[in-house]
Amino acid sequence: MYDFLWNLASFVVALGVLITAHEFGHFYVARRCGVKVERFSIGFGPAMWRHMGKDGTEYVLAAVPLGGYVKMLDERVDEVPASQRHLAFNQKSVWARIAIVAAGPVANFLFAIVALYFMFLIGVPSVRPVIDSTIAGKAAESIKIREPMEIIAVSGQTVRNWEEVNLALVSHIGDDNLQLTLAPLARLQGDETGNRDYRLDTRTWKFDPDKESPVTALGLGVMRPGILPTVAQVGKDSAAEAAGLRAGDELIAINGENYSSWQDFVLQIQSSPGKTVELIVKRQGEQKRLMVTPKAEKDADGNTIGLIGVMPESAPWPETMRIQLEYGIVDALGAAVDKTWQLIVVSFKMVGKLFSGDVSVKNLSGPISIAQGAGSSATYGLVYFLGFLALISVNLGIINLLPLPVLDGGHLLYFLVEVFTRKPVPERVQEIGFRFGAALLLMLMSIALFNDFARL
Repeated sequence: MYDFLWNLASFVVALGVLITAHEFGHFYVARRCGVKVERFSIGFGPAMWRHMGKDGTEYVLAAVPLGGYVKMLDERVDEVPASQRHLAFNQKSVWARIAIVAAGPVANFLFAIVALYFMFLIGVPSVRPVIDSTIAGKAAESIKIREPMEIIAVSGQTVRNWEEVNLALVSHIGDDNLQLTLAPLARLQGDETGNRDYRLDTRTWKFDPDKESPVTALGLGVMRPGILPTVAQVGKDSAAEAAGLRAGDELIAINGENYSSWQDFVLQIQSSPGKTVELIVKRQGEQKRLMVTPKAEKDADGNTIGLIGVMPESAPWPETMRIQLEYGIVDALGAAVDKTWQLIVVSFKMVGKLFSGDVSVKNLSGPISIAQGAGSSATYGLVYFLGFLALISVNLGIINLLPLPVLDGGHLLYFLVEVFTRKPVPERVQEIGFRFGAALLLMLMSIALFNDFARL
């Protein structure tokens, strides 16, 4: 229940901030273009708070925080007194209307820059992207790893941590090939001796984001700190909790055999669904004998496996693997702009690959996934929440630029037609377009919601 409320609160905060930024873009440019704004509302439904500003705009905070709008004076919507016709949206030049409509998505991109700017000012604790093996049968199996190697570039794009590696890899889904540039982990900074470029055939490279990352799907073995034989977390209402296992217990033996590795321990548990297993653990210096019966569950492939619901402790990352992405007041702005541009490019590529079929519609996420992302990023701290806000803000801006008549991009499409034809698109055509756009948008939202519930 706590997780649900935390995710919900984080989602409301994130959505409220992003919608405010988007609608403020429309509001600000409309005012600069001489359009009268009658209402600036965050949310829909009954007003929880309202204020009439000296500028003649009613500011509203509504009960349903799932959107917002800027109501402008417009003869197509309401009757406008002759004395105020010059303040109506529809009376402005086509270029002014284009600027007003485009200002919402642009505001989302600018907000992403601001969020990332503060993120880089605070500093992002990160881990260097180092691999120590490759996986047979995958695209990267041709790379022979004899020592830990750091990924320093993906198809010429410099990467510094796993987040940047994942982002770069995702942009190449559906491509025939990509290039990885690897460097020995022990190299001196600035020393390019030993750097190697590998061209990978990715024509058959596919991955399910619910099951694996693009890194492992490509066949790269991530170098990780060792796993300790100590229980870090016991799931609520799990088989481990019922057996009396506690966080901090050290695993000594399973079914009379000494503990050798976490992987072997997992395999023994998974191969014992519904069968009682004997565990010897050390707790506060004393050995205890516990009997646990793994619950029978289905894995992703439909096979029955045993689960007890525990998570192990990991050894800390060595200092040589840690980096801090932190910049000064000036450099942080350049880094934020560059990162925002990367997000925009990758997001546009993903939209294109979605329509071309290179990316499955299973990858679409809806409000539930976004709420979970908001909650988890907020749990990790402000710097991660800022990064999440930037990512969602960029996506919100791009979605609104799609040429669907119910979105900003649809209005921009009509205005661009007007630029070339020198006359507005007929209202009948606009109405048909709005219906088509609404149906397509509803279909995409339904798929996203279905994916959300399927993941749950």
